[in-house]
Amino acid sequence: MRRLLAILVFAPSIAASQAPVAIWYVRNSEAGIASFAANARHISVIAPQVYGMDSTGAIRGGVDPRIVAIARANGVKLMPLVMNPGFSLSILHQIVSIPSVRTNAARNLAALCRAEKFDGIELDFENLHVSDRDAFTAFAREAVDSVHRAGCQLSAAVVPRTDDDRGALPYHRYMYDYWRGAYDFKALADTLDFISYMTYAQHTGGSTPGPVAGYPWMLASIRYVLDAGVPPSKISLGLASYSDYWNTDYDERTGSRGRGYDIGYRELKQIMDSALVSKRWDDTQKSSTAVWERHGVFEHAWIEDARAFKEKLKLVKHFGFRGYSVWVLGLEDPATWNVVGKVAK
Repeated sequence: MRRLLAILVFAPSIAASQAPVAIWYVRNSEAGIASFAANARHISVIAPQVYGMDSTGAIRGGVDPRIVAIARANGVKLMPLVMNPGFSLSILHQIVSIPSVRTNAARNLAALCRAEKFDGIELDFENLHVSDRDAFTAFAREAVDSVHRAGCQLSAAVVPRTDDDRGALPYHRYMYDYWRGAYDFKALADTLDFISYMTYAQHTGGSTPGPVAGYPWMLASIRYVLDAGVPPSKISLGLASYSDYWNTDYDERTGSRGRGYDIGYRELKQIMDSALVSKRWDDTQKSSTAVWERHGVFEHAWIEDARAFKEKLKLVKHFGFRGYSVWVLGLEDPATWNVVGKVAK
């Protein structure tokens, strides 16, 4: 099977000629809204991350009216995210494991769709413990019936994995138990309209420096989900538009420590320009990177620029995925919009 999937990377599927469904996530931010207004023609679905669900199944939040207006004027579908606020483990556990809460949550998702006339909702439930895997699937089955009756689609953003090995170090086991191991991809894909397979955040501010979405890691994650039996037509491939930057921080309470965080392309470029450093292309990871010294201490960046986006976008066509889901509007390299190509409308 591994050999077959390696071949598939280079063999376009029968769906390769279809324009992909391009989902772009957005926050209620000025930069994101401005980017949406300028680039709506390249977006099929806008997915604002603006709603939170509490431990009773109640939903709070709202989409900025400017996002709604831009979407309606440009034929862009609206599919907001509903998340467990702060990716709270305890809230999520109660939502998926208590039958009365699960039912209330499903009804509230449907009510939100009806009231706001959305095209769909995407569940962004993260920090899900592996012991709640089946409970989350059961919740999805109950929710999808309610949401479909309201005339909306229902999808879920899911954290990818490359295998079911919990790993050698405590960090590896933590990531598996609370993030990567908790989703039954096949059951969710069979239940929901599609899954957004978040093949980014390979490295984060809490890890050592490394690519946001390294190409070999993305391929291994794709191989895993396809081996699990998820059809490509049910997969929206996660692509990153943000970059990561690591430096050394200090405050009087905690002292010094290495610190990494997500950063927009423009802001990172300003930092690198001030340090007189240029990025270099890593052809293995299909990403740009840079390391430089400031006052004797090294800083690191992994950059998801337009070239990186173009290389990873090719995977959508090669595998015949339904499309792609990009985190997040407003942080992208402006040149990205020159490489996205035609999208479904």
